[in-house]
Amino acid sequence: MMVKCLEGVKHLVVAFINCGEYDDLPWGLRNPEALASKTVFSVSEIEALYELYKRISTGVFDDGLIHKEEFQLALFKTNKKGNLIAERVFDLFDTKHRGILDFEEFARALSVFHPSAPIEEKIDFSFQLYDLKRQGFIERQEVKQMVVATLAESGLNLADDVIESIIDKTFEEADTKHDGKIDKEEWRNLVMQHPSLLKNMTLQYLKDITTTFPSFVFHSQVDDA
Repeated sequence: MMVKCLEGVKHLVVAFINCGEYDDLPWGLRNPEALASKTVFSVSEIEALYELYKRISTGVFDDGLIHKEEFQLALFKTNKKGNLIAERVFDLFDTKHRGILDFEEFARALSVFHPSAPIEEKIDFSFQLYDLKRQGFIERQEVKQMVVATLAESGLNLADDVIESIIDKTFEEADTKHDGKIDKEEWRNLVMQHPSLLKNMTLQYLKDITTTFPSFVFHSQVDDA
């Protein structure tokens, strides 16, 4: 079930890749070399990724920023509020905690999903996804909230006792300190023992971003090193 939750996140990010089309807007991309140096993307990949960003950022408000409504519209074709997974992913992208995403936040967050991203970054992102209260550990209720949200998104309806059984098994294996919570060390051990948990934290599509948006690459102002 934990794999299912992270699979939901993967589908959200894939939706970003698929929703964009080339849209020639007059905004310039600022210093792609500096941003590339903070991510695993090359300069040309950063420039191509900017095309996707521009497409999403004009979904509701044409201001060059991605608002939460635009984020949800790109993912679910609706800006209806109340989706826990979408809210959580947006919060993790929104590192400046302003309720909007600028291009740097967008690129740096997607960098975690790149095939070349360090595994520790993927572990940290997946841990934060479940750490809803940002306490530095995952509580049982937080796991249940994410499981229920994932099931709802999938259109599945499991009895509460079945859900509790799933959570029991998760904590039985992950909570090696037997303190009723999963800290980052325990989470890391869990995903290292079960690599499939991180399977959905890697998007091969991001390796081909320049072919997704080739038009902009032909106009690149900077050559990759």
